[in-house]
Amino acid sequence: MKAVEAPVKKSETRSREKTDKPWQVVVLDDPVNLMEYVSRVLIRVFGFSKEKADVLMMAVHERGRAIVWSGGREKGEMYVNQLHSAQLNATLEKAE
Repeated sequence: MKAVEAPVKKSETRSREKTDKPWQVVVLDDPVNLMEYVSRVLIRVFGFSKEKADVLMMAVHERGRAIVWSGGREKGEMYVNQLHSAQLNATLEKAE
């Protein structure tokens, strides 16, 4: 009786992190929150410096939106939930 060799399987698994486009957390302007409050929330949630938080807050105020973070979907969802908990209008979008 001849021994039959098992077929060799080639691994075609690719890392999604490398091939997928990142997700972006976008803060949207709203008529309710004060600009200083938005800056404080960005500092608390993302650990930004006051200067960076102020620049992003001004972008939200002047342009109506600002991308404040980019990366994996799961972490982005966590950030959006934290921003919503702080009463900020934010969304998670796929990067273009």
